[in-house]
Amino acid sequence: MKFGKEFAAQMIQEWQEAYMDYRHLKKVLKDILHFRKKHSSPSPTAATTSKGKLKRRVSLYRTFSGLTSRINGRSPKGNEDEVILVSAVQGEGIDSTHYQTMFLMSAGDEGENELLFFRRLDVEFNKVLDFYKKKVEEAMGEARELSEQMNALIAFRIKVDDPVFRGAKMTNLANNGVLGSDHPSRTGQSNMETIQEVEMSSESVSEEGEQRISKSDHIQGFRPAPLEVLDHVKINISPDTPVSTVKTILNCFNSGVSYSKKELKMVESIMMRALVEFYQKLLSLKSYCFLNQLAFSKIMKKYDKITSRNASKEYLRMVDNSYLSRSDEITKLMERVEVTFVKHFASGNRRKGMAILRPNARRERHKTTYFFGFFSGGAIALIVAIFVLLHARDVFQSAGRTQYMDNIFPLYSLFGFIALHMVMYAGNVYFWKRYRVNYSFIFGFKQGTELGYREVLLLSSGLVVLTFAGVLSNLDMEMDPRTESFMAATELVPLGLLTLVLLITFCPFNIIYCSSRFFLIRSAFHCICAPFYKVTLPDFFLADQLTSQVQAFRSLEFYICYYGWGDFMRRSNTCQASDIYEAFNYVVTIIPYWLRFLQCFRRLLEEKERMHALNGLKYMSTIIAVAAKTGYELNKTMTWKTTAIVTCGVATVVNTYWDIVIDWGLLQRNSRNPWLRDKLLVPNKIVYFVAMVLNVVLRLAWMQTVLGFTEAPFLHRTALIAIVASLEIIRRGLWNFFRLENEHLNNVGKYRAFKSVPLPFNYDDREDKM
Repeated sequence: MKFGKEFAAQMIQEWQEAYMDYRHLKKVLKDILHFRKKHSSPSPTAATTSKGKLKRRVSLYRTFSGLTSRINGRSPKGNEDEVILVSAVQGEGIDSTHYQTMFLMSAGDEGENELLFFRRLDVEFNKVLDFYKKKVEEAMGEARELSEQMNALIAFRIKVDDPVFRGAKMTNLANNGVLGSDHPSRTGQSNMETIQEVEMSSESVSEEGEQRISKSDHIQGFRPAPLEVLDHVKINISPDTPVSTVKTILNCFNSGVSYSKKELKMVESIMMRALVEFYQKLLSLKSYCFLNQLAFSKIMKKYDKITSRNASKEYLRMVDNSYLSRSDEITKLMERVEVTFVKHFASGNRRKGMAILRPNARRERHKTTYFFGFFSGGAIALIVAIFVLLHARDVFQSAGRTQYMDNIFPLYSLFGFIALHMVMYAGNVYFWKRYRVNYSFIFGFKQGTELGYREVLLLSSGLVVLTFAGVLSNLDMEMDPRTESFMAATELVPLGLLTLVLLITFCPFNIIYCSSRFFLIRSAFHCICAPFYKVTLPDFFLADQLTSQVQAFRSLEFYICYYGWGDFMRRSNTCQASDIYEAFNYVVTIIPYWLRFLQCFRRLLEEKERMHALNGLKYMSTIIAVAAKTGYELNKTMTWKTTAIVTCGVATVVNTYWDIVIDWGLLQRNSRNPWLRDKLLVPNKIVYFVAMVLNVVLRLAWMQTVLGFTEAPFLHRTALIAIVASLEIIRRGLWNFFRLENEHLNNVGKYRAFKSVPLPFNYDDREDKM
């Protein structure tokens, strides 16, 4: 792989604008190469001969400098061949040193091109240097804050172990804002062991590096932090349960420190996440520094190769002497975070602690591809068997066709909707990876647990095989007397399949992607309990998916009716004639939009942004449209039909505008890409216009029930409804890609590559300053 592609592949995408623009510098070098080829001698042999003669003449007539010149100092050749002169220029700030390169051979057009190259090179290097300095300063500030948090945490642990103890002192974890790393107090130790180890542990940092010192030296060099530090802090744990949210609203939630083990466990969990996230930032900064140094080395070697000069040595000497290469703050911070995390959160087990700090990336397994192919082949075989059986028994013309479509088809369509949504999500994951959208970071997946498109396709193909196997067992629609005794058993197949899917989903054992299943369950629970949970991106993203699965919720309602109230042994039901069922049918339709509305309301209260209010009104317009559709279906009058058409039209226009302009960020007049946006990940711009047109067309599909197109001459009503529901799922799949692309580009524009973890303690003096 060429370095340019490797460099782009290893970039942190949210920081890509801060990396050296290797591609542009390489383009400038190509211009220099083309110029040199254009103005070079047409005869390669003559050029080589004349070059050889020139080299010989220079060597013959050059003054002999003796053998000692190479030992005592630089040879005259080094001065004659000097190409550039790099100097440091002090800016206005204290630490705002910039570098400028003077090209010493700028004669002619060729020299102008090379001068342009070095000017651009200086711009890129200073950009990288400024960004790295800024991020190191931020890291040092975060380290000081984490040190204070660790001081409070250790005092908290001591207090929980012995609430009566008041006079103990503990070692300060911070020296000039650098994380300490030698405090072996751990959960599970007795209170005296904890206090004794904390008092006796010590670590000092000198200018030359880290070194261990005795307790007496430690007392002289450090300011100990007393347990009374807890008198100046408050626990900053945001409510994460419906009960705690209600207590907060009623002002019954005590934000002070109660020194309970439950609070200690929550604080430790937050501190673990904060340290892991901080360590990932340090790793990324170290990778950023190394990659850019390597890029400057590569581009200078290319310059030397193209121009036959020797400028890389001088320039790379400057790079080696700059802050980018000589700073070691990140390395020291990483070592301290490792020791601190291992001692405080891994019981001294370094392997366990490092496994949390540096989780292994998910590896592609061959068995995943194998089983996906196996299940796909099985699904194709089952489809062929189903069509052969339908043709052999002439099912389409049989009397049981309508009975089957009314009773059995809605049961199996549920799994079809789920499988289709999973296939669309697998396609999303594939294209997100292809265009380098950091979806795992945006969704907040734990590193190494996110599912790739192969895993999602494996799950969907397995579900499809089970579904088609169930369909094949229910094709005795003629009620043949020979199979009548087995009818009840076959009617229970869809219910058994649903039970199996639910058991796998809620299985507590570490099988079948347990982490991803629990992530989905947690997000779904947050959606159901809206607005009592803080709304995060995975929560409202999942709620948007649920608004496209309205027909699946109706299928679940039909399960309850068919097996609870209907006589499934005779393959008949009275659901459609029940007023209660019809009422719940429309309530189920409104629920996903209502949950999304409540999420917007919660975000409006927390973030005070007008966009959340407008987004909530968008979902309210959909709820009103659904209510108008309900009124029209109950009262077939022209007034209700007109109301339904108007409300559905308004909801469609509003939702379409929001999808394209707000969620996708497209249709911007003054962008570099007309009617799109400034930054695009897909190189072919026509894709965006096609996606916008498809979104409008598929948005109109759901209006068919209002306009009266509920029947087709060649399709049963339930089949037509299933097709319309499938089109909405496909539209949602298209929406997912561009929605996350826009979110990713917003993160890139703000250099947001890491989650911000709210720290557990607030200091009183900090609150006074605020």
